[in-house]
Amino acid sequence: MAPIPKTPEELIIMREAGRITALALHAMREAVQPGISTAELDAIAADVIKKHGATAAFLGYPPGSPHPFPGTATISINEELVHGIPRPDRILQEGDIVSLDCGAIYNGYVGDSALTVGVGKISPEAQRLLEITEQALQIGIDKARAGNEVSDISRAIQAFVESHGYSVVREYTGHGVGRNMHEEPQVPNWWPTGRPRIRGWQSVKLVPGLTFAIEPMVNMGRPETMMLDDHWTVVTRDGSLCAHFEHTIAITPDGPPLILTAL
Repeated sequence: MAPIPKTPEELIIMREAGRITALALHAMREAVQPGISTAELDAIAADVIKKHGATAAFLGYPPGSPHPFPGTATISINEELVHGIPRPDRILQEGDIVSLDCGAIYNGYVGDSALTVGVGKISPEAQRLLEITEQALQIGIDKARAGNEVSDISRAIQAFVESHGYSVVREYTGHGVGRNMHEEPQVPNWWPTGRPRIRGWQSVKLVPGLTFAIEPMVNMGRPETMMLDDHWTVVTRDGSLCAHFEHTIAITPDGPPLILTAL
């Protein structure tokens, strides 16, 4: 199904969904410290989303699944890339890095955003990984302009990340966001040279009103990942540290995109 641009009225609602998502992420980020459990962080996000009249986009997702996601946020530590399940016995330790990924539904529209932060004092190597991954997100956002294509975003992220000696994950991508959390287009963080399509992805032309999440997923080691037996948590196959940053954006008629999940 082709991506469908949003109307100005829809974008107003999506901006509020994004703002609520950002508030939940901010509250979790402020609470990150050694000794807190991922279940406690999840409860913080749930409280913020509820107080602002929204519902959690991740809870129970996807509908009809034999293994629906059981939390409000996905919280992933160190070698866990994405989709970590919040648990009371999963305790943050000094020196960890933790990815916080959250979504909120407001008046039928979704906001989706993520960031990775350090727990207490982290190593210089971990700090550099976070900085490069966040910069990769900004580089992708800078390419999200009307007239460009999805592949422009993908190639820019990949080139930047690999120039710093890291790898980008192949199996998971950014995606369209709107009435559903996953819509077209898919937005990979890499793109093979000389090929217009890969695994069904099409280099969609960016037009005003198109809304999607850009989310670099960067590994310190090799790009391969695997899923744990809980049916959700994705880890790096070689056990290396990884980081993840994400914003939902809207393409504007002229100039940089609107970041819907900014505070």
